[in-house]
Amino acid sequence: MAFADQRGHWISAIFAALAALFIQIATNYANDYYDFVKGSDKAERLGPTRATAAGWVSPHAMKRAFIIVFALAALCGIYLFIRAGWPVLVIGVFSIAAGILYTGGPYPIGYHGLGDLFVFFFFGLVAVGGTYYVQTLHMNAPVILAGVAPGLFSTAILTVNNLRDIENDKHSGKRTLPVLLGSRMGRLEYVLCIIAAGLTPLFLILLTKTHYWTAMASLILIAAIPSIRLIYTQPPSKRYNNVLAATGQLLFGYSILFALGWLL
Repeated sequence: MAFADQRGHWISAIFAALAALFIQIATNYANDYYDFVKGSDKAERLGPTRATAAGWVSPHAMKRAFIIVFALAALCGIYLFIRAGWPVLVIGVFSIAAGILYTGGPYPIGYHGLGDLFVFFFFGLVAVGGTYYVQTLHMNAPVILAGVAPGLFSTAILTVNNLRDIENDKHSGKRTLPVLLGSRMGRLEYVLCIIAAGLTPLFLILLTKTHYWTAMASLILIAAIPSIRLIYTQPPSKRYNNVLAATGQLLFGYSILFALGWLL
């Protein structure tokens, strides 16, 4: 979107991508560490193997790892702060804090049904809006709306993860939305996130009266049908890991199609 507005800035885009990547990695390391410390990663866990719980990495080493990687994200943020000022500092501080407090701290976000909201906000609105802002030093409504779809796809990924682990989370005291509202509402959340994300380009076309090629990103809804069918016909099991991966692919495919459509 920045390049379509003739205001793209490659160096800023690269540093934003690196900072986001480091925050993503560090957050997963932090989740690995804190879920182990809190006893959420039990032997019966259905998700991919966690390094600390499996004994591959010591808790001390995992804690050191997430601190180092968050520090790398902060280093990338220095250039972005110099270029774009205090908004970047605010985004960076809150992003790192959210990454740690998702499963850590006295009131972990992910343990109290708030994870979905934070994932939508940081992986959608902040990720897209922030990347655009550090390049253009400007913000507009279409960019914010464009961030809705990645945020919803990311929330759908989290929802599958929480649906798969619903029984384990109940026993460990992790109160995700599926635990609080039930698996039926969790499945509905997944479907609504996917559909709303897929329809976002159509709302943008109505808003801008241009960029009609972005409508091809909505075709990703067809690819979502097998995943939707599986979670509605199968109880939580390791098969949900396939839906997890497929939903990540939906997010990636959508992003590519949307970007190409916006540039055409």
